[in-house]
Formats: sequence, C-alpha cells, structure tokens
Amino acid sequence: MGRVRIADGETARWGVVEGEQVVLDDGTRLAEAEVTYLAPVQPSKVIAVHLTYRSRIEEYAARTPAYPSYFMKPPTTLNGHRGQLRRPAGTEFLNYEGELAVVIGRRMHGVAQDDALDYVAGYAVANDVGLHDFRHADRGSMLRVKGQDGFLPLSPTVVPAADFDPTSYELRTLLNGEVVQRATAQDLIWGVAYQLADLSRLITLEPGDVVLTGTPANSRPMAVGDVVAVEIDGLGRVESTVVEWEVDLSEAGDQPETSPNTLHVALAVSEEEAERMVERSKA
Repeated sequence: MGRVRIADGETARWGVVEGEQVVLDDGTRLAEAEVTYLAPVQPSKVIAVHLTYRSRIEEYAARTPAYPSYFMKPPTTLNGHRGQLRRPAGTEFLNYEGELAVVIGRRMHGVAQDDALDYVAGYAVANDVGLHDFRHADRGSMLRVKGQDGFLPLSPTVVPAADFDPTSYELRTLLNGEVVQRATAQDLIWGVAYQLADLSRLITLEPGDVVLTGTPANSRPMAVGDVVAVEIDGLGRVESTVVEWEVDLSEAGDQPETSPNTLHVALAVSEEEAERMVERSKA
C-alpha cells in the first residue's frame, strides 16, 4: 500500500499501512482503526469537470457538449478517509459524486494528448460532494455548492501511475452499503489524457495538483447519518459519514433555497418537472 498522511494533533505525519497498523516515518506504530486520515496530497489547486460520463448526460436528457467545461474547488475542500461531511442545518440536497482523481507529477503546460499521461504521478478515489441548496446563489461558479470545507474526500493513498490504467477501471459509489453509482472508463466521453491536454493548453498544472474527471449517473442527496463510500478497483476506497452542522447561515449572503435548478441537478428530474415541483411546494 502507498504512503498515507494522518493527523497527529495539529501536525500532519506520513507513514504506511502494515496490516492493522500505521507505521509512521519515525517508526511509531498506531492502530489503523484509530488514526485520523488526511488527504494524501497538498495541491495548489483542484480542477473538476462538469459532464463527462454518457450515463450522466442521458440521465439529464441533455445534449452532449462539444467540449468539456470545468470549475475549481479550493484546497480546503480536501477531506480524509473516514472523515465527516457536514450538511449545514436547514439544507437538504447534499449529493455524492464518485470520481477518479488524477494527481499531477510534474509541471504540465501545453502538453499533447499523446504525452499527457506521462505527467501523472498517480491516481486516487474521490467524492466530489455538492450542496445544491446553493445552486441559485453560485450562478455557475460552484463555489458554495462544491467549494465548502471537507467537500472532497480522497482515498488514503495515491496509487502510482505505473500501477493503474485510467482507460480501464470500474467505479462504484455505495450509500449505506448499497451500490448507487456504477461506471467504467468506457463510459467517459473524454478520457483522462484528453482532459489533461485540454486543461494544460491554458492552465499550468503543478506537481500535486488534483484533476477530478467527472461522475456517472445517479448522484443523489445524502441524509444525516448516511455512510457513503466510493471504490475503484486497484485504487481502494474512500468512506465518509454525513453529520449535521449547526451553523448559522442567516447573517450574510444568499440563503439556501430549493430552486428548480436545485431539483433538476440534485434529483435528475427534468427542468420542466423541477419547475412544477417548486410551484406545487408554494401552493
């Protein structure tokens, strides 16, 4: 197993998992079941893609985009295996999105598609969590929806690029033990190499940066107490528990709202049905 990063009080420490123990770099041995995992990367930026899986586009009955489009998540979204996902009190639409994460290995700018995978350090499993009660407020930026603290759990290790084939994998998301998302690399419209080449035309990707490659159909809201896990064969698993966060959102800014766009994205209903649902709720 690769190297893991854990919390030791206020300090982050590195080590490896050996059976039921984590062995830190200084030789300290800890019970694996008791450690607090941190994300195994420290990126300058995280870039995520919108629609890339055919099943997702079919679910929305959307037109296939001519090219992928992207948004950014702050590094503070990073979360570790077995961490908590905080759903602010008064919100309802906290969705899971199982994804393959790519970790950049060396500076990448203007790299051709045929060479793009040579710049990858490794791969990890990710959950690109989104709080869709703020769809109306973000107006496309995704900052409130996807950028909140802890909204990017990553698996404990980064598997070296040489040990994983991003053109052949199966991804599964499980909610309370039930498989709710399943996809393979063949379902991607634009593969990993294409996405990296596209991004690196205009944006310099630095070592450690994370690129999230999209989610398949059946992203749905989670409830407080739910346990969500994402698995990719050969990369492992990341698991999280949803908790309620008693935070006061009322002092400033746009407030959570169940807008038609919220329902369209969070529940994958048609835009017309989403409009009708909102109107019925007001009656």
